[in-house]
Amino acid sequence: SDMWVMTASVAVSEAPQMLVWLPLVLGALLLIACGAGATVGALWWRQRRRSEALTRSLDAATQVLDSSRRASVAGLVTRPEFDLALDEAVLRCDARRHTASVLFLDIDGFGAVNDTHGHGIGDRVLREIVERVHATTPTKTSAARLGGDEVLVLVECGLEDAKLLAAALQAVLADPIDAGAGLRIHVTVSIGVAVYPQHGARARIESYAKMAMRAVKDAGGNAWSVFDPQMAIDQREHAMIVADLRHAIARKQFELFYQPKVDSHSLQITAAEALLRWHRPQHGVVSPAVFIPLAERYGLIGDLGNWVIEEACRQAGVWRKAGLRMRVAINLSAFQMRQDDLVQRLEKALKTNKLQPERFTVEITESLALENTQATQRTFEGLRRAGLHVAIDDFGAGQTSIAYLRQLPASELKMDMSLVRDLAHSADARAIAEAVIKLAHALDRRVVAEGVETPDQRDLLVEMGCDELQGFLFAKPMSATAIGLWAMDEGPDNHPDFRPSLFQETQAAL
Repeated sequence: SDMWVMTASVAVSEAPQMLVWLPLVLGALLLIACGAGATVGALWWRQRRRSEALTRSLDAATQVLDSSRRASVAGLVTRPEFDLALDEAVLRCDARRHTASVLFLDIDGFGAVNDTHGHGIGDRVLREIVERVHATTPTKTSAARLGGDEVLVLVECGLEDAKLLAAALQAVLADPIDAGAGLRIHVTVSIGVAVYPQHGARARIESYAKMAMRAVKDAGGNAWSVFDPQMAIDQREHAMIVADLRHAIARKQFELFYQPKVDSHSLQITAAEALLRWHRPQHGVVSPAVFIPLAERYGLIGDLGNWVIEEACRQAGVWRKAGLRMRVAINLSAFQMRQDDLVQRLEKALKTNKLQPERFTVEITESLALENTQATQRTFEGLRRAGLHVAIDDFGAGQTSIAYLRQLPASELKMDMSLVRDLAHSADARAIAEAVIKLAHALDRRVVAEGVETPDQRDLLVEMGCDELQGFLFAKPMSATAIGLWAMDEGPDNHPDFRPSLFQETQAAL
């Protein structure tokens, strides 16, 4: 107890001194607290302002992006909005036992419009197409753009009404589009139709409409078609063919057959056209009409075309070494004509096999020649500079103008076989064929008629002055070995002989 008394006494005796220092200590602590609070408050305030500014920027960017998506082509909804509209339509169909139709529109040749006239004109054409779609479809319609040339249309109607709508859209889109400055653009459209729930579940209805559209495309476009279950089977078969095609290209499992061309005056063989053949394992020979479009669609035509160039030049070199200096022709695809290095590839293959460019022919379809794009024009100019023999294939099937034909570096026109087919029994066909031959000769071009199958066709073409003939009447496409045996007098009887001058020595290309 004495200790507690002593401690208390000391504390009381020192209390006045502690009271003196206490205000100072508390004041210091208060100043420190206020300073820290001010610092924290300032940091918090600046961070808040930055956050608000960032939020405003993000909101503005989102609005601009959303606006650009909507305003790119007026009248179209975004893809998410279309999906939502389809979901809601499906719910209404399920609840009320209604139907909804999806139309998949693909604008034929829209890429050529952009390439030829520029994307500004292309957008103007697309806007006009959308306006026509909206003017033709019912009020409650959703339309979305999937890509540069594809549009989806959703209409809550049955199959019969969807058919009528597809026909109406095809008709209204066939009218020329005024693109300004006196430019009128002609486009056509391929349309596929699928109906929910008649053709399948919501998850598949769009792909079924696309299958129907693709069937139209494969048939030439400019039409409409309703989905059929067989299309799904055909698509699976196409997928299998494409897989085998990739395998065949990687392993070069192709062969070139050659169909002779004969001079119309002497009826002797002067040249041969190389034609691609594919022996698909366990399936036999696949028609080029089947696998060439697939190769183009799936980006395989480039490798395939390069192989044709190299193999045709190699074979021409082999024949030349054996003493047969026959002109060889190959067909060029649209993809190849747009390749920047096509001419260089041809020149390299010719030089490797010691062939003269003027003894080698490249055939380009009339429709491709009509593509007045910068890429194709550069290629035409390169072919001219390289000295290659250029032929316009399927001439007479399109609408080539005389003025444009004069500008093309083509030495030869191949008359479309549809004209040749009707020669014997159609006065119109004879008049057109004769006009084509006279036009070509006036422009200093040679004329080749393909698809000659009868003596009457041959005699009429010879009388008209056609320069060369090609067809089953003279020879079917055959292997390079068969051509070589024929040239060595071991070919079929009662068929044309090779022109003697083909066996003369030729000077190697430098």
